[in-house]
Amino acid sequence: MNARLPLPPSLYADTAVTPIATPPLDTDKIVSVAIIGGGYTGLSTALHLAEQGVEALVLEAQEPGWGASGNNGGHTNPGLKHDPDQIEADFGAELGRRMIEFSYGAPNFTHDLIRRYQIPCEARQNGTLRAAYNEASAAAIEKTAQQCIRRGMPVTYLNRQQLREMTGTDRYIGAMLDARGGDLHPLSYARGLARAAISAGAKVYGETPALSLRSDGRRWRIETPRAVVHADKVLLATNGFTDDLWPALRRTIVPVFSSIAATAPLSDEVARSIMPTRPVLYESGHITVYYRIDQHNRLLMGGRGPMRWISSPTDVAYLMRYAERLWPQLKGVAWTHGWNSRLAITKDHYPHVHEPAESILISLGCNGRGVALSTAMGAQLARRLLGGAKAEIDMPITGIKPIPMHALWPVGVTSAVIAGRVRDRLGI
Repeated sequence: MNARLPLPPSLYADTAVTPIATPPLDTDKIVSVAIIGGGYTGLSTALHLAEQGVEALVLEAQEPGWGASGNNGGHTNPGLKHDPDQIEADFGAELGRRMIEFSYGAPNFTHDLIRRYQIPCEARQNGTLRAAYNEASAAAIEKTAQQCIRRGMPVTYLNRQQLREMTGTDRYIGAMLDARGGDLHPLSYARGLARAAISAGAKVYGETPALSLRSDGRRWRIETPRAVVHADKVLLATNGFTDDLWPALRRTIVPVFSSIAATAPLSDEVARSIMPTRPVLYESGHITVYYRIDQHNRLLMGGRGPMRWISSPTDVAYLMRYAERLWPQLKGVAWTHGWNSRLAITKDHYPHVHEPAESILISLGCNGRGVALSTAMGAQLARRLLGGAKAEIDMPITGIKPIPMHALWPVGVTSAVIAGRVRDRLGI
C-alpha cells in the first residue's frame, strides 16, 4: 500500500487553502481518459476534459500539488526559454508563430482561468522582469525585448535607473518587463485546480501511484496498489518525477532540484523599498535566481540548491547572503522556511509532447516555466486527447529521444551549478 508522504516543509504547506478530499482509488474503473500525475498539467487537462463532458480520472502518487506544482517560485511567466526568432527558426514560421503566441499568452490564460473558477490563490498580474547584471546579458535581453515588441507584445525594456526604482537595488543594468506576468500561491492554486476539476466532473485520486501501464488489446490497463484502471486513452504528466512507467521516458529529462527560501513578513517600509510595484523577477545568469514579494510582505527567493531534499533556509544560505547583498536592509531579518522540489529540464530546453503509441499522450519538461505553461497545456492536451491526430496543438509532438550518458546527470548538474555560480560571481 502507498502511504501519503508529508508535503515538503514549505511556506506554502503552512499557509495554503484547505485541500479537497482526494482519497485513494480502491475500486476498479473503466474511463475514457486516465491521467497519471496530479500537478498543474494533469489537473488542468482533467478540468478541460470534464468541461466537455469527458470522463477523466487523475491518479496522483501523493496529493495534488505535492511535487513542483505546489512548491515552485509562484511566478506566472510568459514565453519559452528561447527567443521568438529562435523558436521560428527551429520549428518554422507557422508552428513557431503558434508556439510563441501560445507560450507568451499562457499567463493570461492562467489568470483568466483563476478568475473564471474563483480560485483563491493570491493571484496577481503585476508583470515579470527578466533582469541582467552584466553587459552581455543586458544586450541579449534587449534583443529579446525587441523581438517581442516587433510582434506587438506588451513588453518594455528598462534601464538601470528604472530598475533601481522598481527593485530597490542597483544590481541590474537592463531588464525586460512583460506586463502579462504575475504570481500566485502555488499550492493553493494546485488545490484550487483539483477542486475545479472535481466540480466539473473529473475524479482525482491521491495516494494512488501507477505501478504499471500496458495495453490489454482494447484499452490501456493501469495497475495501482488497490485497483485497476482501464482507459481508452492515457496522459502521462509526471514531469520531474517521471519513472520507468513508459520505456526510456525517464531518460529524456534531467530532474533538477530548485530551492526557495522565505523570510518572515517584512515591515511595510522594508517591503516597499524592495519591490514597490510587486512584479516578479528572474535573473539572466548562468544560474538563475528568482524572487518576489508575496501579499504578506514575505520575500521568497529561489535558485539552484543541493541536488537533494532540503528542509531549512540554512540549506540554501547563499540565497540569504545574496538577498542581503541586493538589499542591505534585510540584515537581521528572520528566514523562516527553506524547501525544494524536482522540476524537469530537457536537453533542448523546450517542453516535450510525445505520442509514442495510439491513445497515449505524454507532456513533460517545463524547464522551470511550468506554472502558466502547464495550465495552458491542459487545454491543448485535452483537445488532442479528444480529437486525435487531426487535432493540431500549438506545441510540436516529437519522438522520445533519451539523453546520452543520462546516468551521469547528478554529477553533471552539480558541476554545472558550481561553475555557473563562479561565472556569475566573476561577471563572465
